Formats: sequence, structure tokens, C-alpha cells
Amino acid sequence: MTENPDVLVVGAGLAGLCCGKRLAECGISFRILEAADGVGGRVRTDLVDGYRLDRGFQIYLTAYPEGRRVLDLDALDLKPFTRAALVRVGGKFHRVADPRAEPAGSVWSLFNHVGSTRDKLRLIRLFWEIDRGRLDQQIAKDERLTLDLLRWNGSFSPVMIDRFFRPFFGGMFLENQLATSSRFFRFVFRMVAEGLGAVPALGMQSIPDQIAARLPPGSVQLNTQVESIGHREVTIAGRGRARARAVVVATDGPAAARLLGRELADPGSNGTVTLYYASDRAPVAGPILMLDGEGQGPVNHVAVMSNVSPGYAPPGKALIAAAVIGVPPDADTELDHQARAQLTGWFGAAVSGWQLLRVYRIPHALPDQTAGKLNPWHRPVRLLPGLYVCGDHRDNASIDGAMSSGFRAAQAVMEDLAAKRA
Repeated sequence: MTENPDVLVVGAGLAGLCCGKRLAECGISFRILEAADGVGGRVRTDLVDGYRLDRGFQIYLTAYPEGRRVLDLDALDLKPFTRAALVRVGGKFHRVADPRAEPAGSVWSLFNHVGSTRDKLRLIRLFWEIDRGRLDQQIAKDERLTLDLLRWNGSFSPVMIDRFFRPFFGGMFLENQLATSSRFFRFVFRMVAEGLGAVPALGMQSIPDQIAARLPPGSVQLNTQVESIGHREVTIAGRGRARARAVVVATDGPAAARLLGRELADPGSNGTVTLYYASDRAPVAGPILMLDGEGQGPVNHVAVMSNVSPGYAPPGKALIAAAVIGVPPDADTELDHQARAQLTGWFGAAVSGWQLLRVYRIPHALPDQTAGKLNPWHRPVRLLPGLYVCGDHRDNASIDGAMSSGFRAAQAVMEDLAAKRA
């Protein structure tokens, strides 16, 4: 790492790491300044008593196009979820399966209580409709609320929307009103149709760790808090100013807005809470997602992470993740009490013996992507010559969007530096 790099990147999340990766490929010197004690931003994993706890329930979708280009997926040893979900309705779990992966199961699910038979046939039609043609053509279609797309264009019944779409896609959007842009819905649905939901064998932290390992030695500077951004310079807490030919702000949206002031508006936030429990036995078998189709408790979805990847728990133990949409004001103890009451109805009295390992409250887990905010799909990363911004708030609220924005920011930097040299 040079003492005076060409580029200073603020933030070692996925966007900042991918920006650095692209700059390194093109021979441009850079330094990434990260306030935390490790890389990854919101994609981090903590080791607690032998359990691997991702900071908030997260899934990697294997069809992500930028992920396929950037990551060595084989080295991540991805462990997939089943192409199905168990939806809790009427005091029972009902299986809703991908019709192409489980033809027999999808036929059987035509007759469960999640929605009508007509709804299930429309779901099959939606799979085929969104999986046709190029991805950019799907994204370019008219933008509206996801709810309106399902209700008017898809003709799904209110029962199907409430019992399946709200918990399943609400868990991805982190809002269950389904006000998120239909463009993001089409993108996520396409990724679900083309690939698998999975986690790395040793936790989501493996993703940023892999990217960081490919950067030039010493290019990431941890425990470095940037206080303000100036013209081609940053002010570091306790260390004064550092100058460069370009500055890239690669933090989450609220932090970027604080640093950049009038140059960037706060994109808004969707939050979540994840409660992690340890148990001697898994409450269900298999790597499957369980959804609340009844809307009677704080928990939206549950997964036994040790069923997905044994590396998430010590031998002979089970790790259960229970995710809540939004960040309720209730204290952790009260939220735990409410979650246990709900999940006792799902899994029985054994829930009282589960050990609460940790509660993660994440006010900004995703940027708000209400309909209208993804027009255009790619927002500008160049604020002015010498000042750039990247993150999932510039593309779409996903791991793929964060990585793609980092690449775009690096390209913009290179174009401007080349023009200046010329």
C-alpha cells in the first residue's frame, strides 16, 4: 500500500471491498478506511459459545449475477435451503414448493390452506413469466407497488397475498405492506427462480472475507473512524486529514448521508430484529424456511441454521434463528417472551428450554425501496469529480446490489482519473 494512495474508500462493506477489488485490477492505488474491527459492514458473523451468529438473518441467492462474477462460490462451500417453505396457517404447517424442483409436492400443495387452487396455478404462471427473457427486460417493466403487481396484474387473492407473499417477500424486503418497488420484486423473484437460497458453510462473514483476502496486503485500515469528507480529503478521528485524488464513500445510506450532507439524501431504512436460540434438538428436520402465515406474533420467519449448515452450531446442538420485521420498541426480554409464546404454538413446550444466545437489533438493515425509488435502477455514483458514493442504496437492496455499486464507483473513478491525465 502506498503512503499517499490515489483513492480513499470510506467503508469496508461489500461495496467498498468490491470498489477496491476493481481499482486493484486496474493498477490504481487505494486505501479502505473502516471504522469497525473487521470487514463486511452489515454482512458479519459472530462466534458465540461455538455458534455462528450472522448479524441479522441473511441468505445469499446463488443466481446473483455480480456474485457469480466476483465470488468463488465453490470456495464458500454454500449450503442451500430447500426449494420450499412451510407456512403456518390454521395451527398447522403447509408446504409450498417450487413447482419445478418438487413437481409432486407442488401438486399436493394445490390443496392446502395457504391459498386457493387458482392461486397456486397463478404462482406457477408467475414463475414462468418472470423467468423468461433477459433480466434487464424484467427490471425495465413499469414500476409500481409489489402489492399492486400481485393484486392487479397477478390476480392473486387476498388470502394468498397475506398468507404467503407478505411473510415470504416481506422477510426479504423487511416490510410486509409490500410497498417495495415491483422492480425489486421481479429481480428477487428471478433470483429465486434461477438459483438457490444458501449460506456459506462458516457463516455470511465468509463472503466479505473472501473479497478482502484478494486485495493488496495492508489496503484495509480497520478501527479508523472518518468524521467528515472534504474536497478530495477525509478527516480521521484523532489522526487529522488524509488527501487523495478521489474519495469514495462506501458506507450504508444513513452514514453516507451524514458524511456527505447536501450532496446525498438519506434513503430511509427498513429494520429487523433476529433472536438466536440454542437447543439440544432441532424443532424440525431439514434446511427449510418456516413462515408465519397467521400474523399473530412478532416472528415473521424461522430457520434452523444448523440444519442448513452444521458449522453454525457445536456438534449435537441446534441453532434456531427467529426473525422479526421492523424493530419493535419492546425490550429484549419482552420480545423474547412474545417470540417464545408464538413459537410454543408452533413447536410445543420444548421452546421454553431454548437458550437465548443473542438479540440483534438492526435499524438500518436495508434501504427503503418503496415504489419510485428504483427509477432509475442504477442511481449515480459520481457526485462530482473526485467524490463518489456506492452501496446498496445506489443499486438495489441486496448483496448483489452492493457489490455492483462498488464496481460502478471504481469505473467512474478510473474514467475521471484517466481524463485528468489526458
